[in-house]
Amino acid sequence: MGDFDRTTEDTGNVVSLDHLNVTIVDQWAATLFYMAGLGLTRDPSMMVSVDNMWLNAGHQQFHVPTRPDAQVVRGHVGIVVPDMDQLMGRLEEIKPRLEGTKFDYTQADGYLDVTCPWGNHFHCTGPVAGFKATFGIPYVEFNVPPGTAPGIAHFYDVILRARTTVVQGAGQPAAVVQAGTDQSMVFREAPDEGRGYDGHHLAVYLADFSGPHADLGARGLVTEESNEHQYRFNNIVDLDTGEVLYELEHEVRSLRHPMYQRVLVNRDPSVTMGNYTRAAEYLNVG
Repeated sequence: MGDFDRTTEDTGNVVSLDHLNVTIVDQWAATLFYMAGLGLTRDPSMMVSVDNMWLNAGHQQFHVPTRPDAQVVRGHVGIVVPDMDQLMGRLEEIKPRLEGTKFDYTQADGYLDVTCPWGNHFHCTGPVAGFKATFGIPYVEFNVPPGTAPGIAHFYDVILRARTTVVQGAGQPAAVVQAGTDQSMVFREAPDEGRGYDGHHLAVYLADFSGPHADLGARGLVTEESNEHQYRFNNIVDLDTGEVLYELEHEVRSLRHPMYQRVLVNRDPSVTMGNYTRAAEYLNVG
């Protein structure tokens, strides 16, 4: 007793990945895809008009404001759903109504590759070991230029005080940045990726909020001083040369942010008027 590797319990400074923000051009199509298809729940309290939606996926969210041009992540988003058969059924139902868009879904090795009407890819699985919730976003994976994975891992390790590793998988090295106990950001080298950055962003919570801010500020990397609870930066850089390795806007929040650990409503997408029973319409996502 007592002979444990205590480092395996460390989580690093990035406490959680809160949301991914991508612009869309049509709230009607977004409602069909995200709610009727993926089974997400529209936030009942925030962004309730017709030009933006916040969508609950377990303890995480997607933010989809309307803009003239849609944003597409260079990579894909991992989603855990409660029931894959039900997901397939819902996607089949919405398919005719999204004809003429980029919407599609194909069975892959161990996951369902679902494409939104504007080209974002979602790798959907049922509940998996290592991710405690039955519904949510365990990771976002980004395609990055060849040779950048070690530098990206070093940036997150030093600047954000995150736990990082560089792994070999899918034929290419990837920097894996731990977020809390069961989420991650993955930066996988992709030699064939030629798309530029279009402005999408993700939000993370940090335990040490001021230390990374000071280091980012010293390098001129802070792009927005939002308020006392939040700031933003865009560039992930080589810490030795200052070269920009990858562009991705980070909305960085403190643990005193008013929305930290906000309780999100998650409906059970399998509930219909035909099978409804009182108080059974909400999911316990874990």
